[in-house]
Amino acid sequence: MREALIDLDAIRSNVTVLREAIGGVKTMAVVKANGYGHGAVPVARAAVEAGSEWLGVVDVDEALELRSAGLTAPILAWLHDPGLDFSEAVEAGIDLGVSYPQQLEAVVAASGRAVVQLKVDTGLGRNGADDKQWVDLISAAAEHQRAGRVVVRGIWSHLANAGETADAAQLDRFESAVDAARALGLEPELLHIAATAAALYLPQARFDMVRLGIGMYGLAPDDRPQPTLRPAMELAATVVAVKRVPAGHGVSYGYDFVADAPTTLALVPLGYADGIPRAASGRAQISIGGVWHAVAGRIAMDQVVVDVGDHPVFVGDRAIAFGDHRDGVPTATDWAHWAET
Repeated sequence: MREALIDLDAIRSNVTVLREAIGGVKTMAVVKANGYGHGAVPVARAAVEAGSEWLGVVDVDEALELRSAGLTAPILAWLHDPGLDFSEAVEAGIDLGVSYPQQLEAVVAASGRAVVQLKVDTGLGRNGADDKQWVDLISAAAEHQRAGRVVVRGIWSHLANAGETADAAQLDRFESAVDAARALGLEPELLHIAATAAALYLPQARFDMVRLGIGMYGLAPDDRPQPTLRPAMELAATVVAVKRVPAGHGVSYGYDFVADAPTTLALVPLGYADGIPRAASGRAQISIGGVWHAVAGRIAMDQVVVDVGDHPVFVGDRAIAFGDHRDGVPTATDWAHWAET
C-alpha cells in the first residue's frame, strides 16, 4: 500500500560524482538515522563499493549494527549517552568522537585502547568543546596518548553554512584549535569539518576528509549549482479511495479546503507518520498517472486527500509523493519548499 524504493545505483553514482568533484581527499559516507531513512547497511555497502573510505553514524548502536552486518570500513560515532560503557565500541574498532574532558575519561575507562577523534565547537553551538574545554580536552588527550591509553586519530568540527563570513570565522577557529593540539604533541592523521555543502563549495574546508550526507542521497544542500546527483528514494502509495464531490464540499480537518466546483478526490495512504511534512498542507502536490495534483486540506497522520479534478484516477493507481525529477515527479526538495523548511 505504501513503499519507499531505494536506488542503490544512485547512491553509488552520487558517491562517485562527489568524490570526483572534491578531488583527492578521503570521504566519509554518513549513514546515521538508518541511512537517512534509506537503510543504513545497504547504503553503507553501496558507498564503500563506490570508494568511500569511512562511514559516519551518530551513536555506538548504529556503528555496532554496521559491524554486525560485516562492514569492516572505519566508522566514526559521535553522540553518546553520558552513562555509556564504551568497551564494546572499542573492541569493535569504532572511532569515538569526544567532545569534552569527562567524556574522554569515560572512554579511557573502557577496556582496550580507544581510538578517538576530538571535536571542537567552532561556532555551530552543538556538540564539541568550547575554547575553555578545548584546552583541557587536548591536554588530557595528549597525556593519555603518551601513556598508551588512547590514540588521537582525528580533530573535527561542523560548519553552520551561515554564509561566507561565518564559514571563514569557523575555519579560523578550527585551524587555531588544531595548532593548539599540535603544540601539545598531538599529530592527528585526519582533520575534517566539511559536510556536503562545504565539500562542494569551500575547497579550503576539505582538509583530509569530507563527510557526505545529504548529497550522497541525491539532494542538493542548497540552491547553488551542483554536480548531477540522482535522488535515491522514491516514496509512493496506492490510491485507496476515489469519490466525486459537489461544490462546497469540505476536506480534512478544519475544512481548510472547500471545493469551489465539483471535483474528484483521491485518498492516498501517506501522512506525517510516514514523514510527509504536515506544514506542506495546502501547498504540496502528488503525482498520479504522470500528472501533478494538489493536496487538498490538511495532511493527516496516515493519509492525504488529493484534488484530481476531472482527471481519470482510480483505486489502485500509484501515487508518487516524491522521487527523481528526471521522472517528472515532485522531489524531496519540492516538499521542503512547500513546507518552508
